[in-house]
Amino acid sequence: MLDIKKEANGSTLRIVLEGRLDTTTCPSLEAALDGALTGVTDLKFDFEKLNYISSAGLRVLLSSQKIMNKQGKMVISNASAEVKEIFDVTGFSDILTIE
Repeated sequence: MLDIKKEANGSTLRIVLEGRLDTTTCPSLEAALDGALTGVTDLKFDFEKLNYISSAGLRVLLSSQKIMNKQGKMVISNASAEVKEIFDVTGFSDILTIE
């Protein structure tokens, strides 16, 4: 299960994820992001309550990063040690901005 909260403030969009970002929950995040990035220059993902991310979840983050490279910046914050390890092993820690 994945809970998605979107908080828009001007050109900033903060997305708080809780649960698991995997093959079954990725379509929910893709739907939440679809059209939501128009006009956004500052995209912030809060992963404090994200327990797990699969390769499907990484794909969604990569496509978001590609969009934000053209129009602003994307930051991931509060990632757990487990999620950070997945980013390190896959090389995503070199591609994404993780705080």
